[in-house]
Amino acid sequence: MLKSVHPNQKRLPELVSEQIKELIAKGNLKAGDKLPNEFEMAEQLQVGRGTIREAVKILVSQNVLEIKRGNGTFVCERTGLADDPLGLWMIEDKQKLALDLCEVRMMIEPEIAELAAERGTKDEIASLKNAGYAVEEKIRSGEDHSAEDINFHEALAKMSKNQVVPKLIPVIQSAVNLFVKATDSVLREETIETHNKIIRAVEDGDGAGAKAAMEDHLKLNKEEIQRLISR
Repeated sequence: MLKSVHPNQKRLPELVSEQIKELIAKGNLKAGDKLPNEFEMAEQLQVGRGTIREAVKILVSQNVLEIKRGNGTFVCERTGLADDPLGLWMIEDKQKLALDLCEVRMMIEPEIAELAAERGTKDEIASLKNAGYAVEEKIRSGEDHSAEDINFHEALAKMSKNQVVPKLIPVIQSAVNLFVKATDSVLREETIETHNKIIRAVEDGDGAGAKAAMEDHLKLNKEEIQRLISR
């Protein structure tokens, strides 16, 4: 599976890390797969175990691999994604950040919804409905619905069948979390209503309708954040 590597201008651990990433990209290793143990990899690549350890450290820092203590080293489920890839936690004014993120969402999510309506399968539509129901249940029970809301938007992104779109999910996640916290979940009924409009349009295969429904959804969010900022 692995080929031996030989040093050139780059440090050996970097070469090893690049070959492991190549295996992942080619599908030899997939998300959730466990890597061979350190000894096996060192033999296969004809390098020292210290080099393997350094290569793994590089890939862990890049969120390509994760170490599960006592179990081994695995390919990350979301390869290359960090919880906060843009370093948004450093921005102090969270309300202004919530508004800026909402503007970014308005640039991309209506298009995502349109693609989801045009490309989504029956099973994916069923999953989207379930995600929408989960949001509604949390709202009706007065509980924090941010996790379920994120799942809803993730489901739409996956339905777009665009391989770049899921890489944008961390931005969407940050925006949803910030909005729910900044507004104290005031748009409960509006969230349910606009989510349902998006679901109906996607189910009907109505790309333009899904796009418009998402625009309405995000416009309400933006207006609420602006209201809070202007207090």
